[in-house]
Amino acid sequence: MSDSATGPIRVFLVDDQQMVRAGFRMLVDSQDDMVVVGEAGDGGEALERLAVTTADVVLMDVRMPRLDGVETTRRLLATDDPPRVIVLTTFDLDEYAFAAIRAGASAFLLKDAAPPDLLGAIRAVRAGDAVVAPSTTRRLLDHFAALPDPAASAPRDDRLAGLTDREVEVLTLISRGLSNTEIAADLVVAETTVKTHVGRILAKTGARDRVQLVVLGYESGLVTP
Repeated sequence: MSDSATGPIRVFLVDDQQMVRAGFRMLVDSQDDMVVVGEAGDGGEALERLAVTTADVVLMDVRMPRLDGVETTRRLLATDDPPRVIVLTTFDLDEYAFAAIRAGASAFLLKDAAPPDLLGAIRAVRAGDAVVAPSTTRRLLDHFAALPDPAASAPRDDRLAGLTDREVEVLTLISRGLSNTEIAADLVVAETTVKTHVGRILAKTGARDRVQLVVLGYESGLVTP
């Protein structure tokens, strides 16, 4: 994902239904700050085209023939400088979408989300500085918290080894869903200080965004249901 801060957000569409892709294309291309740079009808085709197409954000259907969105997301995010992924599904609390979040997707949206929600999600995910927080993503993370996970049996793991005590404290609050403003109030520090901590935590853990920090908090056992 190369920097497009001075240009439109480059969006790539992945869905096995042509009419769905056409609808998303019309919506995205109607925005002055976005452009559709390509599309694919399944995961295999998406990986092939994204190998030669620069995109910032991928709208990824999870239920597709040949190669589903979960495995496509996993393979895509294993490449150098990958785009961010927004998982799209017809079903609320879809287990496929849940698996895609764990595979590295940055957000989860229902296909019937209101256009402003989808456009806002694309902008927020591209910015990488906030959890996309429609109710579906919040419920997905709540669902994640309720599931038993063998990885959660250990209170710490290697991904947390380089964090200071204060950074662990901030990560814990992020994992509980607090915003930077709420964390600043809880720790009685300036919000700019919290932003600095968040940036360092992202860098040290290799997480792409705050959604991934929430997942890390639960997977590592730092936060438990």
